[in-house]
Amino acid sequence: MRDNLAAASGCLNRTSVREREQHMNTASLIALVDQFRHLPHERATVEFKSNWDKPEDIGQYLSALGNAAILEGHDRAWMIWGVDNTTHAIISTTFDPFSAKGEGNQSLSMWLTQNTLPRPDFDFHELPHPDGRIVALEIHPPRAAPLAFKGERYIRINSHKTKLSQHPDKESRLWALLGQKEDWSGQVIAEATLDDLDPDAVIAARQRFEEYLLKSERDQQRHERIKAQVRSWDIPTLLNKAHITKQGRITRSALLLLGKDEATHLLSPVDVKMTWVLRDEHNRTVDSQHFSLPLLLSTGKLAGRIRNIMLEHMPDGQLFPTAVPRYDGWVLREALHNCIAHRDYRLGGKINVVEYPDRLVFSNLGQFLPPSVEWMLEHQSPPEHYRNQWLIDGMIRLRMIDQAGSGIRRMFETQRDRFFPLPDYVLDPADNGYPRVEVTISGNILDVNYTRLLMKRHDLDLQQVLSLDRVQKKKPISADKAKALRADKLIEGRAPNFFVSAKVAAWTGDKARYIRNRGLDDTYYRQLILDYLEKYGQASRQDINALLLTKLSDVLSPAQKMNKIRNLMQAMRKEALIQREGSRTNAMWRIK
Repeated sequence: MRDNLAAASGCLNRTSVREREQHMNTASLIALVDQFRHLPHERATVEFKSNWDKPEDIGQYLSALGNAAILEGHDRAWMIWGVDNTTHAIISTTFDPFSAKGEGNQSLSMWLTQNTLPRPDFDFHELPHPDGRIVALEIHPPRAAPLAFKGERYIRINSHKTKLSQHPDKESRLWALLGQKEDWSGQVIAEATLDDLDPDAVIAARQRFEEYLLKSERDQQRHERIKAQVRSWDIPTLLNKAHITKQGRITRSALLLLGKDEATHLLSPVDVKMTWVLRDEHNRTVDSQHFSLPLLLSTGKLAGRIRNIMLEHMPDGQLFPTAVPRYDGWVLREALHNCIAHRDYRLGGKINVVEYPDRLVFSNLGQFLPPSVEWMLEHQSPPEHYRNQWLIDGMIRLRMIDQAGSGIRRMFETQRDRFFPLPDYVLDPADNGYPRVEVTISGNILDVNYTRLLMKRHDLDLQQVLSLDRVQKKKPISADKAKALRADKLIEGRAPNFFVSAKVAAWTGDKARYIRNRGLDDTYYRQLILDYLEKYGQASRQDINALLLTKLSDVLSPAQKMNKIRNLMQAMRKEALIQREGSRTNAMWRIK
C-alpha cells in the first residue's frame, strides 16, 4: 500500500517536463487511475464518480479541482467516472462526454469552456479498463487567476467541493501562488529621476489631483484652502500624495502616466504604445497612428482621432428625440483607461483601438481577474485583487478612472440610458496564447424595437436589459431568462430564435414627453437631497417626497415613485452620505 501511495504522490507532484508536454497514452492513463484507486480516500485533486453527468456540477468540479491543483502543487487534477467513491472498485460508466450537451444543444466541452474564466485547459479521455469502461477528465491548473465557473470560484477541502469565497485564507494563498501579489506597476526604477517626467503632464496631474480632492470634500468652505495647499506643493510632494511616486522615487506608474517619450527605454522591454487604427467596411486599413508617453495626455489625443459624429436618425429613418453622438465621451475614455489600468505589461504587446464604421474595439493583453463581467455588474464592488494596484490608485487620484469596481457597470448603464447596445466583452486568448481582453462599443442602433423598448420602459433593471441586449445580438440566453422576458412580454419567438417584441407604443416624436418619461439621472436626485439638507439642516420623509415626486419620470406609477425614493435614500445611507435619526415613523434625515 505504501508503494502505491508513494507512486500516486509522485505522479501528482513530480511529472517531468517531457511528460507534461506529451499526451498520456491509454495504457499510462489506466495505470494512473489504478494508482489513484489504491489511495485510501479521494484527494483534493482526485474525484471519483459513477455516472454523474449534470453539466452544472461538472463545471463546479472543474473550477474546484483546477484551483486545488494550485494549492497542492500538482500539475494536474482528475475527475474520474466509473469508479466507486467509497470502495474505489471499477463499476463502469455510461457517461459519454463526447456526446453530452451543456445548455441547449451546445457540446459539453464547448459549454464548459465558455462558462469558465480564465478559459480552462482540460481534456476528456475514454479508457477501456480491463474491469470496465472509465472516463477521465484531465484538468490543468490555471496560471493567471483562479478558475471561476459561471462567475463563482470553487475549491476542494479534502474531498468536498465548496465556494472559494468562504475560505479567504486559501484564496489569499491561491493568488500568492499565481504571482498576482507582485505589483509590477508599483516597482521603483532606480535610474529614473524627476527630469524624466513631462512638464505638461505634471501640470495636468496637479490640476486633476486638485479636482479629485475637491470632489472628495463635501464642505465647500474648505475648498479654497485645499486649492491653496495643492498649488503650494512642490513636485515631489504632489506626486507622493497622488500615489504616483514613492517617497520621491519614480515608479513604473509614474513613467507610464507622466513620463517623457524619450524615457520609454526605462520601461524596456515593455511596449508602452497605444495604437489607433481606422478601418473601412471591408476591414481595410485607412489610417493609423501610434501614441506614446505620457499616457495621461496621450489618451486625449487618441480619443481626438475617433470620428464621433452626431446621430439624428434611427435605422428605420425615424428621428431620435435629440441628436446624440455616436459614442459617449465618458464611455470611450473609460474603455481606454481600463486598458491602461488592467493590462499585463509583463506579457508585451500594446493597447489597440480599432475604429470601424459602426463600432470601436479596444484590446490589450492580460487575464480578466474578476470571476466574470456579470459578477462585476451584479456586485457593484471591486474584486479582491488587482494586477496593477499602484497604477490604479494613481489613476483614480488623477480622475482617469472611477473608484475601483464601478467603471464597468457605469459603462453598461450609460449605453442603456443612451438606448444603444451594451458593451461586448471577449475574453479569449490571443493568437500567441496569452490571455487577452477585448471590448466592443457599438456606435449604431442594431434593433429599433430594442431602442424603443428602452425609451418606453425605464423600469427595466440592468439584468433584464443585458438579456434583451443578447437577444438583439442573436446570442443565446438561458431558459429561465427567456421565460422571465416572455412573461413580461419583452420578447417573442421560439428558442433559440427569440426577438425583441415590437408590441410597444409607437414613438410620437414629442420631445417634452420623452424627457418627462425618461426622468433624470440618480445623481441629480441625490444632489437635490444633499442641497436641501445643507440648506435646512434636516428633512422628514414627507419633505423628501415633496421635493422629488414631481421630478420623477412620468412612466413610474405612484407606488414605483415611492419605492424609488426609498431605494435612493437607502443607497445614500449605505454610502455614508446621509443618516437617519429617530424612530422609523418619525425619522429625520441629516447629512452624515
